[in-house]
Amino acid sequence: MVYAIVKAGGRQEKVSVGDVVVVDRLSGSAGSTVQMPVLLLVDGEKVTSDSAALAKITVTAEIVRDEKGPKIDILKYKNKTGYRKRMGHRQKLTRLKVTEIA
Repeated sequence: MVYAIVKAGGRQEKVSVGDVVVVDRLSGSAGSTVQMPVLLLVDGEKVTSDSAALAKITVTAEIVRDEKGPKIDILKYKNKTGYRKRMGHRQKLTRLKVTEIA
């Protein structure tokens, strides 16, 4: 089984061909392709971690769609002062489908 560890959106993801990965928002529209830098490649028993060899390898993924993460509620409260502040956040994400490791 061939898989690679790639850097995507500030995190490292383990991907193989056909996997669907959700990463932080990337520029581009649905249907466009993205190339990600490879940090480690495993091809059966052979493990490649040499930076010179990894520079020749590319992982190509197709943008499936943009989406938002779950709602995170933030509540700041200070006792006895009447201070309450309520905020929320939804992280912007991109869903990718890995098409090729070459």
